[in-house]
Amino acid sequence: MKKIIISILLLAAARSLSAQNQYDTILQQIETTSLTLNALRLEIDAKKLNNRIGIYLPNPEIEFNYLWGNPAETGNRRDVKITQSFDFPTVYANKNKISKLENANADIEYKSERINLLLSAKKICIQLTYYNALINEYKYRLQNAENIANTYKTKLDKGETNAIEYNKAQLYLISVENEIKNIETERNSLLSELKQLNGGNEISLSADSFHSKNLTFDFEQWYAQAETKNPMLQYISQQIAINRHQVKLNKSQMLPKFTAGYMREQVVGQRFEGVTVGISIPLWENKNKVKQAKTQVKASEATFDDKRMQFYNYLQNLYAKTIDLQQTTAKYKKALSQYNNDKLLKKALDAGEISLLDYLLECQYYYQILNKLLETERDFELALATLEMYEY
Repeated sequence: MKKIIISILLLAAARSLSAQNQYDTILQQIETTSLTLNALRLEIDAKKLNNRIGIYLPNPEIEFNYLWGNPAETGNRRDVKITQSFDFPTVYANKNKISKLENANADIEYKSERINLLLSAKKICIQLTYYNALINEYKYRLQNAENIANTYKTKLDKGETNAIEYNKAQLYLISVENEIKNIETERNSLLSELKQLNGGNEISLSADSFHSKNLTFDFEQWYAQAETKNPMLQYISQQIAINRHQVKLNKSQMLPKFTAGYMREQVVGQRFEGVTVGISIPLWENKNKVKQAKTQVKASEATFDDKRMQFYNYLQNLYAKTIDLQQTTAKYKKALSQYNNDKLLKKALDAGEISLLDYLLECQYYYQILNKLLETERDFELALATLEMYEY
């Protein structure tokens, strides 16, 4: 008996590991073939290039003037002017820092979308595993229903039962057949969703059992790590840094702008050439820019605190829900192992000790608990997948 139990446990562990490996393989494939992620990668690349626009010196200016003299004896005049304008050096330093931070945020955007897409894919895989398990269970019920229907057909032909009992057996068989059809319809719909995520490529999943991973980590300790991995909080944190550099940029833009260049003027018998310099004093153009940027920093900090609190409460509730589902799953498994009357009921029915109606009613209690177990295992896996989403 001990060898049998050990073999069953090893088989269950192997099937669970196989299911997890199938999930990982599918997620890796989707990340490679997803049209959504491919389009997003190109969009992020374009956004990064756009963030590098405007961080360099403005274009140099070249002027050429040709002026006709009047009277004609005075000759014509030719002017050439080449100038380059530039801001105070700190302007370019701050623009460059802001550009790098914005590019980092673009990477975080991609990371967030990638995590969400892979989470959606994993949830579909979990749903498919649930329906695979349900189909296997209903195949057993179908076989049982077919045996009962055939038995009562034989009994009816021999006059050992009546049409009412026979009709009950037929209705039970039809109900099981329809349940299987409904389950297969749901399963095919999920496969279609997975195919769409996989860039239109067919994909399959044969797993029909869930891994028995327990949620044992301490919430507060785990949350501290989850917070640092949350793309939304990373994005807002980066945005705060961007806004702070924007304050510095706006302050540096209040410093004078300069223009330097070369100029040449030529008239009949005379020629003048040399350097030209200019200065622009920003008296009104940048008014309130620094104040606005400082206010934006405060707004970003307030948003970060708000989102962090929302994230904490959401994960705390989800963690508690996952623990409850884990405990409920254990209770269902214990109940099914201790109070399984399936074989006893079948023997009693075959021996004529109970009626078909009694048998079906008693089986229904067991089937309801078994269905609840599969549903609870599925919901536990879905909740756990969300908790672990930042590990993808």
